Amino acid sequence: MGEHRIPRGIVAGATARTMFTLTRHPPAPELAEFVDYHWILRWDRTGKPPYEQRVLPNLAVHVTFFPGASGVHGPARAVFSHRLTGRVQGLGVRFRPGCFRAFLGGPVRDIADRAVPLADVFGPAAARAAESVQSARDDAEMVRAVDNLLIANPVRLSPAAREAAEAVESIARDPGITRVAQLCADTGLTTRSVQRMFAEHVGCPPKWAIRIYRLNDAAQRLVTEGQPDYAGLAVRLGYSDQSHFIRDFRTVTGLSPAEYVRTAGADGGEPDSDRT
Repeated sequence: MGEHRIPRGIVAGATARTMFTLTRHPPAPELAEFVDYHWILRWDRTGKPPYEQRVLPNLAVHVTFFPGASGVHGPARAVFSHRLTGRVQGLGVRFRPGCFRAFLGGPVRDIADRAVPLADVFGPAAARAAESVQSARDDAEMVRAVDNLLIANPVRLSPAAREAAEAVESIARDPGITRVAQLCADTGLTTRSVQRMFAEHVGCPPKWAIRIYRLNDAAQRLVTEGQPDYAGLAVRLGYSDQSHFIRDFRTVTGLSPAEYVRTAGADGGEPDSDRT
């Protein structure tokens, strides 16, 4: 088994480190089974040209509190891009994959690849929380405002949601899981049951979930290795051949591995930040 992995697909990490700062904070204890962490971004582009930051797809639902960009963002199958302008501070909540359905009140597949207004999920109190985030004097105040919003909507994690979260954890822990059949063997569930569970609680097919982890691993290795042996990398990631790996990589990132390396600038790593 490998260590627990959380995809963090910041593109062009060295440049990103000069454009914004990011810190991560644990949620209140009451939220620990639902939330991985809060992430706080700050940037100041006053008098400077806007900057477009791209982030690779991921499985998590993110709830964001940013000026003009607040919302509930479902799991994504396309590269996310955000334009950084002006002087901004904001907070995002990364929910554990499989654990947002209780807040949503419906299948997570319904918000896949799109964002819905905060008020649609959390009611009018969400606007007050967003205002508190913007007026907060420090990180602790921002985290407290959002924790209070989530705690005010008490929910329970169902047995099915726990099972879904554990299935994602299996993928995160074990890079050797490269096929749905292996995930079924690990969970003891049939293929149909795993597919239904992922649609309901994770918001994407299990095959896509496995692909996201594999291709995030590939992106990190491409950046750190610069010009790797693509055939060798494909084998290490469990692909049968190089062409299959390159095709999958382009599907997820929109770029070939070589194009990704050029975009990333082979900068030796990503910042300690993510929208994942």
